[in-house]
Parts: sequence; structure tokens; C-alpha cells
Amino acid sequence: MKKILILVAAVSLSSCAEMQQVLNQLPQTQGIGGVDIAGGLKEALNNGISKQVTKLTATDGFYRNEAVKILLPEELRKVDAGLRKIGLSSLADEGLKVLNRAAEDAVKEATPIFVDAVRNMTFMDAKSILMGNESSATTYLQNSTSTALYGKFNPVIKNSFTKVGADKVWSNIITKYNSIPLVNKVNPDLTDYVTNQAMNGVFKMVAVEEKNIRTNLSSRTSVLLQKVFAMQDKN
Repeated sequence: MKKILILVAAVSLSSCAEMQQVLNQLPQTQGIGGVDIAGGLKEALNNGISKQVTKLTATDGFYRNEAVKILLPEELRKVDAGLRKIGLSSLADEGLKVLNRAAEDAVKEATPIFVDAVRNMTFMDAKSILMGNESSATTYLQNSTSTALYGKFNPVIKNSFTKVGADKVWSNIITKYNSIPLVNKVNPDLTDYVTNQAMNGVFKMVAVEEKNIRTNLSSRTSVLLQKVFAMQDKN
């Protein structure tokens, strides 16, 4: 409580003009001893984006990363099993791969949306994030960007399905499965499913880096990160 009161007092002593200044498009959010809390959180989030999220945009960024690999929705697991039973394992494998390829394409749209979210961070946002749990910054991004990310990811994934051939692959898979005698026919919305899974993967990777910075001193690779997260350590 004492720390919070000190932070509030520091803000009240700052002029309105000072609070409107920006550093790299972010408010100059000052903490104890003049430490730029928002700047440190920006750097932490940028690390999460540059070190972790960008990995997802590479070929196999999703497909070879077991932490975020997109698996089939429950409705399609019986499709996968059915194809393998009739000797079409390679088709089933290809169907899974192209879903992940589409997600890798979509994540390239994430960075500018994240930049906007971080730029709009307020003093109260920064303070609550810093003193929150090990994924508070990630949760802030998730709450601030999910609607925009879905709007960006969904059409990209739809177009990517065509580019990587996922539409044809899955049309073939669904047709073959539905032609198997006595099965319940399926017609899943794969664009919506992959969009949500891609978003989950993005936030999961940001959370990985945030946890590293919060819990591992060696991950605080700048003086600013060390100062800002030392405040968290003392909380």
C-alpha cells in the first residue's frame, strides 16, 4: 500500500503537460525514483513480440512448435482417424500441416496491432500490470487486441487457405470422409477455428517471454528492465 501511495503522489506532482509527453509513442509513466514503468513494460512486450511471436511467422513456426501447434478440432479428429484407417495417412498429415501454414501467414499481421495497444497504455494500466501476476502484460494485450487481431487474422487465413492449398486439401479430405459408408457427415468452419488457434498461439508466446523477464534476472537484458522489474520484485 505504501508503494502505491508513493506512486500516486508522484503522479499528482507531475504537470498535465508532462503526463502527455511520449517516449517512443508511449506515455512517460514514471514510478519510484523516476523509473519509466511504461517504457520498461513496452520493452518487455517488445521482447515478447520480437523474440517469440516472430518465430511463429517462419515456416513450421506453428507446425514444429509443440507449445502452439494447431491440432484438429474435435469434430475432425474422427475424420483424421477415419482417413488413416483406409490408408490415407499422408492426406491426413497434409491436412494438419496446411492449417498451421495458414496460421503462420496470419501472425505477420499482429505486430502493428500490438504496437497500437502498447502505445495506448495508461499510467494505471502500467502500474497494475507491473504489480500483477506473471502474465498480466500478456492479459493486457489480449484484452486490448483480440477483436482487432481476429479482424486481421480471419481474412488472411481465408486467403492463405487458397495460397497454401488448404482449401483444396480439406475439400478433398471432407469429401473422402463423407463418402465413407455410415459416417456422420462433417462441414467445419476451419477459418474461424484456425483464426482463434493462431491468436491463442500468439498470446502463449508473449506470455513465455513475460514470465522469463519477471522470474529470471538474466532475461532483464537492459538497465530499464532491471530497474522496472526490481520494483515488482520488492512488491
